[in-house]
Amino acid sequence: MRALVLDDFWSLTVGQRPDPVPGPGEVVLRIAATGICGSDLHGFTGDSGRRVPGQVMGHETAGTVEAVGVGVDLAPGTPATAYPVLACGECAACRAGRSQICARRTVIGVDPSRSAAFADRLLLPAANVVALPAGMPLPHGALVEPLSVGYHAARRGEIGTADRVLILGGGPIGQAVALAAKRLGADEIVVTEPDPGRRSLVEALGVSTVEPGGALGALSAPASVAVDAVGIDATIAEALAATDAGARIVLVGMGAPRLDLAAYPVSTGERSLIGSFCYTAEEFAATAAWAGTVPELLSPLISAQVPLAEAPDAFTRLARDGSTASKILVRFDEEG
Repeated sequence: MRALVLDDFWSLTVGQRPDPVPGPGEVVLRIAATGICGSDLHGFTGDSGRRVPGQVMGHETAGTVEAVGVGVDLAPGTPATAYPVLACGECAACRAGRSQICARRTVIGVDPSRSAAFADRLLLPAANVVALPAGMPLPHGALVEPLSVGYHAARRGEIGTADRVLILGGGPIGQAVALAAKRLGADEIVVTEPDPGRRSLVEALGVSTVEPGGALGALSAPASVAVDAVGIDATIAEALAATDAGARIVLVGMGAPRLDLAAYPVSTGERSLIGSFCYTAEEFAATAAWAGTVPELLSPLISAQVPLAEAPDAFTRLARDGSTASKILVRFDEEG
């Protein structure tokens, strides 16, 4: 099979890897499209320290069931996406349905020992295959993963109908949080974003935007929930400054490994600082089902689709230019 191989940092090539064969309880997906995540870009440049040369990355994906192992009840041809968290299934976190914080978890696309979704085929446990709704455009299945990140962050913030929601950052995760806040019934939502193109996209989703620093005054009162989808000093500072006492602040963006945090507004205002990572299996499946009902919302989230042959150049452009594109998909079902 063809695979996009990280030969070295800043160097991707299209190579050949053995076709996977499913064992008992396993499935092979024939990949149609895989999205380029910000974490993939950081792996490509070597900035994250979480990818290694020789690896096949990719975790935002969609395809069809091609082959199944013994004991798997999935029909070939079933459109599906991949829940990329592989957990032990036995610890307290797993038993509580929170496999994303299992101490022994690995993640498809991060674990270098497993060939991941930037390839023609992906081998994974049947339990990690999530069928897509009938009639859903297959490329939209590659959006389920980032949409689930936003949904989990919104749920971590307990967003509801009475909340005034501030989202810091209008990139793919900020967009996903905005859609999730709407799913959860929030009527008042504002996204801060410096790039005019991203602001236009978010506004097309039916959500108001302002430039960074303009959050106060954009809502009817200070925010009761803020979701930082960037994760740098400036955004966490604005989240604290633009929220009411008692607010919930969710940190889902990982723009910096360390943050300079003003402690007094947290303690004296009794604000809650809540971490958010990944998603639960239940949230992922629920998001896949929801995504199949809103094709008109999801289509604008895809900025471009490129064939596999053009993927190395796409990675290089994104990493060098600091592109503010929404989501770029690598297509494995198209030649180029």
